[in-house]
Amino acid sequence: MDIREREMLMAMDLEGKISQSKKIVKEAIGKFGSEKIAVAWTGGKDSTTMTWLFREACKELSVPMPKLMFIDEGYVFEEIWDVVNRLKVEWDLNVIIAKNTDVSDKARNVGDMVKVASLNERNRAEIVKLGFADEAFPFEPESYVGNHLMKTVAMNVFLEDNGIEALATAIRWDEQSARIEETYFSPRSTPPHTRVQPILHFKERDIWNFIFKYDIPFCVLYKEGYRSLGAKGSTVKMSDIPAWEQDLENTTERAGRGQGKEEIMGKLRDLGYM
Repeated sequence: MDIREREMLMAMDLEGKISQSKKIVKEAIGKFGSEKIAVAWTGGKDSTTMTWLFREACKELSVPMPKLMFIDEGYVFEEIWDVVNRLKVEWDLNVIIAKNTDVSDKARNVGDMVKVASLNERNRAEIVKLGFADEAFPFEPESYVGNHLMKTVAMNVFLEDNGIEALATAIRWDEQSARIEETYFSPRSTPPHTRVQPILHFKERDIWNFIFKYDIPFCVLYKEGYRSLGAKGSTVKMSDIPAWEQDLENTTERAGRGQGKEEIMGKLRDLGYM
């Protein structure tokens, strides 16, 4: 997809963007079947928007809603759990928790040191891929090692265990520079599957316009000033103004996220991260 086509998609009005997203969802369902697709849901504004779009597309096609994957990286905001537990019931969602307990069980608290030798063969092999040579690492879900083990490895195990052929993620072109070249359908090799990315063309402002137009529930932390939600210990709010009232067009959405992770996003994505 060239720059001009991407800009045209991002310039569509909200209803046009919704139609485009449903088109991608329906194409994915037609290709893989809803039983072989999983929807990655974080409880945040973007993935909840994508989940709503999937529900509507499935209703229109008269097919079951795919299962949802929620990654518990070990330090999730309580307010996120509130959204997940509420909508799981209200929207009748089949939510499966993906968690790398082999790592999390070795740490009582965030920041505790985890000995590499104490981990199973899979996790030790994944650490080798990172080029990490120390005997131990701190349990930090959004550090280089922690993000890979607690998110990417947990995700990959989920895909393998559930026979998933396509994983839908709620990334957007305007959200992070490492994602600007992404396409709606992106084949991946480890494990073999296709990433389906139906809201790439949405901007942050579109997400909020959508949420209020269709009365979509959202995490209360956005009202408190958070704009992008990651792990509890490394996410801060940059303002006390509700997210949708901030200057979305001229400030950085992910400024409140752990910037160490933001700087290595390209490396993390090469390893399979969303």
